[in-house]
Amino acid sequence: MNLSIVISAAIAIFLSILFFPLLNSNYWLKWRASLIPSTKLGADLIVRNGVIFTSDPSFPFADSMAIRDGRILRLGNYSALQDLSGYGTKELNLEGKVVVPGFIDSHVHLISAGLQLIYTYAKLRSSCVGQMARVQLEGVNQKDEVVRRVKEAALNAKRGSWILGGGWNNDFWGGELPVASWIDEVTADNPVWLTRMDGHMGLANSVALKLAGVTNLSKDPNGGTIMRTADGEPTGLLVDAATELILSWIPEVSVDERREAMLRASSFALTRGVTAVVDFGRYFPGAPVEHSWQDFSDVYQWADASGKMKIRVCLFFPMETWSRLYGVINRAGRALSNWIYFGGVKAFADGSLGSNSALFHEPYFDDPDNFGLQVVESESLLNMTMASDVSGLQVAIHAIGDRANDLILDMYESVVSKNGKRDQRFRIEHAQH
Repeated sequence: MNLSIVISAAIAIFLSILFFPLLNSNYWLKWRASLIPSTKLGADLIVRNGVIFTSDPSFPFADSMAIRDGRILRLGNYSALQDLSGYGTKELNLEGKVVVPGFIDSHVHLISAGLQLIYTYAKLRSSCVGQMARVQLEGVNQKDEVVRRVKEAALNAKRGSWILGGGWNNDFWGGELPVASWIDEVTADNPVWLTRMDGHMGLANSVALKLAGVTNLSKDPNGGTIMRTADGEPTGLLVDAATELILSWIPEVSVDERREAMLRASSFALTRGVTAVVDFGRYFPGAPVEHSWQDFSDVYQWADASGKMKIRVCLFFPMETWSRLYGVINRAGRALSNWIYFGGVKAFADGSLGSNSALFHEPYFDDPDNFGLQVVESESLLNMTMASDVSGLQVAIHAIGDRANDLILDMYESVVSKNGKRDQRFRIEHAQH
């Protein structure tokens, strides 16, 4: 009797082990899929009852769409997609909403924008991020509010540590440009650097100016301006290439912060329907050209390898490093993966309108001796553009003022006449005037 029970139990256990996979629903799905040719596999998802723009002139709109593994299988009426629906297919009722292809933003600074989002959405108006205090000044429309926020950040900062921030726009408080004396009294123990919203101008306090050795004897660097009082003393404002005098003293943003910034900016882009961007990096006049390459290896390659990319990126690098990019493309090709594409190189012809450094044929109305700044000397810019173009790299050059645009258009014409015409797609970034 006992022997029979033991044998029966053993048989039951054996059968349980043998047929256990059949109890798993995934087993049946895989078995079902194995009976169907791969070309006839059903959809993971069917979206229906929408207005779907197809981009096909012969069939501009559909009401339903079948998707598998993130790819569109078919567009059409709901009834025409039923053969793709099967066990495990999910359906989403769009309830009449419009669906369009993902937007591509042709000019962003993704990590810089992400850093700004970190400070804004974490409500870090005047608090510490990493080893530095941050001040958010975007949208501030009063001088007193600028001072208040900087003072609050200084109270939370360690003695001697940097206070960084930006996003200010002097037009919001009547046009008066800020000066170091606004904030010197509340930041006596900390160097401060606050960038204007366009990235072409920044305000340093007297502690930062002293640390960087900027005095009334300092000369303006090529492509930059140290703004001064009537008696020649620096006001604290540095424009375009002159910002390097301060930037070279500021500790680099940590890898973790930059990674979080890219992911946060990517998520924000998706909420607006942006699925791909052309990223010009953290490259501005005066900023180190190495930042773009550090972000490529520290952030983008890391995100790609770890499956964290959320949007596609087309990367542009400083034109000074064209030969480095050419070498990378020769080794790896233009598409590093499905997510990362090497676009080309960027340079600057002039500054910005808000910083009175965009290059014009006529002077600024409120600054009759100022025609703006040519950031890079013409011959150097031409030589780099020629070399980049010969190497097959797309060239993008920032130009805002009318004189800067004339200069770049004439230069592009010269490059085509010497290198030959092909599908070069030269770009002028902004071209405001």
